[in-house]
Amino acid sequence: MARTAGLISLGNIASRVMGLAVITIKALFFGAGGAVDAFNVASSIPTMLYDLLIGGMINSSLVPVFIEYVQDRREELWKLVSILLSLTVVVLAVIVLIAELFAPTIVALISGGSSPDVQALATRLFRIMAPVILLISLSGVMTAVLLALKRFKYPAFTGFVLNAGVVIAALVLHGLFGIGITAMAVGLLLGGLFQVALQFPGLRDARLRFHFDLSHPALRRLLILYAPNALALLADVLISRPVSFNLASHTGEGSIAVMDYATRLREMPQGLVAVAISFAALPLLAANAAHQRATGDHLPFRETLARGLRLALTLIIPATVGLFILARPVVALAYERGLFVAHDTELVTRALQLYLIGLPFAAIDLILIFSFYARQDTLTPALIGVVTIAIYLLQSIILLPTLGVFSLILADSCKQILHAAICAIILGRRIGGVGNQRVWRTLGLALIAAAAMGGATYGTLALVEPALGPNGLLARALTVIVPTAAGGAIYLGLATLFRVEDISLLWAALRRRWGANSL
Repeated sequence: MARTAGLISLGNIASRVMGLAVITIKALFFGAGGAVDAFNVASSIPTMLYDLLIGGMINSSLVPVFIEYVQDRREELWKLVSILLSLTVVVLAVIVLIAELFAPTIVALISGGSSPDVQALATRLFRIMAPVILLISLSGVMTAVLLALKRFKYPAFTGFVLNAGVVIAALVLHGLFGIGITAMAVGLLLGGLFQVALQFPGLRDARLRFHFDLSHPALRRLLILYAPNALALLADVLISRPVSFNLASHTGEGSIAVMDYATRLREMPQGLVAVAISFAALPLLAANAAHQRATGDHLPFRETLARGLRLALTLIIPATVGLFILARPVVALAYERGLFVAHDTELVTRALQLYLIGLPFAAIDLILIFSFYARQDTLTPALIGVVTIAIYLLQSIILLPTLGVFSLILADSCKQILHAAICAIILGRRIGGVGNQRVWRTLGLALIAAAAMGGATYGTLALVEPALGPNGLLARALTVIVPTAAGGAIYLGLATLFRVEDISLLWAALRRRWGANSL
């Protein structure tokens, strides 16, 4: 698991670095004003539709079902994949057409508080990028197949090539020809094409063809597994996210941009740790769950889950502490140039720190959700999701007059905490807990080491920042790098002293991975 997580983390590092390039270019060229609000609204619509139609199926139903065919029914697997890809093309083409026709209405529902000019620009941008819904959905089905086949290296870099398309288009179309933020919409289309093309080599032995057979028995099984998850996604995609965007649009121009800039930075450690470990653990958890159903033995499942939790805690806690302390210099390094000014840095810093409150819980929560999926239980996390979404919206509305856009961010962190706590309690009762798997010991040692790391990071920052000053890319980079290095050394040293086994496990697995030819 650690070896696979290392590979997925490498892909996530590449993706996050390229994603950072996307938002850096966006901040440089367009700042944090209405044009960025329009782009964020327009680009959120394909993401929401993808999450609802395909993204939510990958881990909850596609991967668990595909795994059942991988071992001894490979021909049937390719038939099933052919059917799903054919359905995706036909259904998503119709949805794209409908989205193009009703684009103004869709945009108005999401950003009703924005000015008419912002809404008009968002409509135009959405119509350009709407076909990306089909492209990333095809890529999602291919990703699920490759995960089931344990061919992780191609899916690991889908985020990288998607962001690369945006960067290339922005630099060429706007940097050279000055066409404005439309360049980023075109880039999203280009990135979608890159995603599909990237994964074809991973399916080199596949026998795919256009095949439209709605009677295949696996389709019914997929729908049964996905139906509960669809309930939570409907609440999220059709209620939570549109309402969040709408509320943010009423708090002033640039609020949506502030949320997006902060979210991108929070997603970096989340992607490197939680997403990587969860995707690496899912096939193992699914196999352990099948063993449990056959024998009644919970132990292998508990051991795999505990291993994933320990590894996540060991990495996400110091990442959260370090990023919280270095939030302002990190935001300044990433964004503060061109039209992105010091006032924008302060707003994004505050937003990022509020998001970070919920980050460790979000990391644990993702592993717990995947554990439910591995047990082919999609109903429980879906019901928990609906409840926490309702609480999130209620809290956001209550706090909005006082905190403005920050009410949405604080409510999001509270939602992450609540969802993780409920998932942990319910799953723990069903599998007999993980109390004898050293999870609490790892948590305690990680907190102690992270506290010492935080003190070292803060102290180093207090010394370095005045000496280097706020101006210049090199000075800003060193203001982040030097405290990070000092704090990281303290954390690794204490983790080694405390004999936190998961640190040693990770390094050993990575060394073995780089010494191997393939996964």
